Amino acid sequence: MSRLKDRIALVTGSGNGIGKATAIVFAGEGAHVHLADVDGAAAEATAAAIRVAGGHATSHITDITRGQDVKALFRAIGTAHGKLDVLVNNAGLNVRADFRHLTDEEWVTIREVNLDGVVRMARDGFELLKASGRGSLINVASIMGSRAMRQLVAYSATKGAVAALTRGLAVEYAPFNIRVNTISPGFVATALTKQILRNPTITDALVAETAMRRLGEPEEIARAVLFFASDDSRYCTGSELVVDGGMSASL
Repeated sequence: MSRLKDRIALVTGSGNGIGKATAIVFAGEGAHVHLADVDGAAAEATAAAIRVAGGHATSHITDITRGQDVKALFRAIGTAHGKLDVLVNNAGLNVRADFRHLTDEEWVTIREVNLDGVVRMARDGFELLKASGRGSLINVASIMGSRAMRQLVAYSATKGAVAALTRGLAVEYAPFNIRVNTISPGFVATALTKQILRNPTITDALVAETAMRRLGEPEEIARAVLFFASDDSRYCTGSELVVDGGMSASL
């Protein structure tokens, strides 16, 4: 397959989970993938696996909450390629706590990664996406951005903001031939959700609320991201694709 042949792609949070699966899928479709993660060893392990399989991948240690890290990342990609065709803002975290007990420090931590980091990436990556002439910016939000669950209030707030940001950017970036879309996954077994899913009662309840009666797999989300990255979605911008096994339909 070559739906991304010769395209330059950047995936944040690509050391594991959905980001890792997305990087692997992109490389399999012919892209040169840049993997950015605060865990540099994990990003490099994924990049190395892609290269062993015959793909093209470069890893970067990047903390998206640090402006200097983000600027250095885009400088490196600009020097190497002069453009960026696909940017996937996937990095995220959750601080699970009842909102009334959420500390200022916890709120700042989750906001800086889930929202401020996406803002920074979307803003500082603009020139390289514009240089592509067919840029695709994909923000990974969550179905929790429009739904509520106890102890996920802060997470939901940031993901809802990401979806709103996407719509605004879609309008502002369209004149520059940059499409901006959102992927909103349901519950997927990853490092981000392991704290919740280690409780079998919660896991069983989530599965029961999902029409397909199972949790998602990282590659299933990655395949949806691929749709927005490729020309298959060339007339889509400001869209949100929900990939949740029917959980939204079941509620």
